[in-house]
Amino acid sequence: MEWFELKNVDQVDSPALIIYKERIIENINLLKTMIDDVKRLRPHVKTNKITEVVALMIAAGIEKFKCATIAEAEMCALAKAPDVLLAYQPVGPKVIRLLELVQKYPDTMFSCLVDNMDAATKISDAFAAIGKKLKVYVDLNVGMNRTGIKPGKAALVLYQQLQQLPGINTIGLHAYDGHIHDTDMATRTERCNEAYEPVHQMVVDTVISGLPAPIVVAGGSPTFPIHAQRHTIECSPGTFVFWDFGYARNLPEQHFKYAALVLSRVISVIDQQLICLDLGHKSVAAESPQPRVQYLNIPDATIVSQSEEHLVLKVNDSSQYPVGTVCYGVPLHVCPTVALYEKAYVAEQQEVVATWKVIARDRQIII
Repeated sequence: MEWFELKNVDQVDSPALIIYKERIIENINLLKTMIDDVKRLRPHVKTNKITEVVALMIAAGIEKFKCATIAEAEMCALAKAPDVLLAYQPVGPKVIRLLELVQKYPDTMFSCLVDNMDAATKISDAFAAIGKKLKVYVDLNVGMNRTGIKPGKAALVLYQQLQQLPGINTIGLHAYDGHIHDTDMATRTERCNEAYEPVHQMVVDTVISGLPAPIVVAGGSPTFPIHAQRHTIECSPGTFVFWDFGYARNLPEQHFKYAALVLSRVISVIDQQLICLDLGHKSVAAESPQPRVQYLNIPDATIVSQSEEHLVLKVNDSSQYPVGTVCYGVPLHVCPTVALYEKAYVAEQQEVVATWKVIARDRQIII
């Protein structure tokens, strides 16, 4: 049997998300070999959204995490994560939700991002009102052009002004360079270093201004090997834990293993070359052009069309794939794919042994 084939697959309805526990652990261990100090790892949990997966990372000695939603932050707290950065600037009701999160889970140290004085003041007011201080990082725009303030004089002034707010404790800088994902490692390194240089200069200028050196959290999966060489910063890869064929194709220097697959079945044989599977838009991330899934056991497949509940494939000989054939696919983009499932089937030694709730796919757990 191939590594991905399940001995008790008849117990799994399709479409389904299958995660392979041994491979998750191997990926975590590989990540640790790629950096000089595990304390510099701050993985992003948006990929997995599963409490038990966070617990596996904690068991491996990882204590810091990054997330994008209040629910993901709460999931980390449920796993007893010591340190959680909400890599988002909370506005409106999210400020109160974050405050409630801090109160409910006192054993976890929470922090968040800010990129302007107004938002930071509202956060400060909420926390100061109950005699608390929240750690914050200034979000720097290093080219993603999504959130953040560009590193430089204005960002330094903001960093200095934030020190005066009574309900926050500004401790660091956050620099996400998600726009840098060149396949060529030399090009990616050059672009990453160029984007990071003004961040480094801001650290220098902050110290010159008389403030402590800020903690820097930088990068994602594509730039992780580059930032890992900067021995004073924290790094935030996320996809490594499950991996997908988008990153496997574009980041050939990273040798993580596929640890999350979508399982589907042939539900109709259309003609000698066309077959239909039960894997529609609702079962694999649909934001990218096709192919959105790559089948490990149908190597000759070409995607013809996809709708909400159906996926039509062209194969060399449809007689090789009769109705009921189980198909194991690697998502192009695993992060939003995971969020489409309420639960994941957990495989060990090629058998499904448990189900884990994808608890942070929801916007709210308790808080």
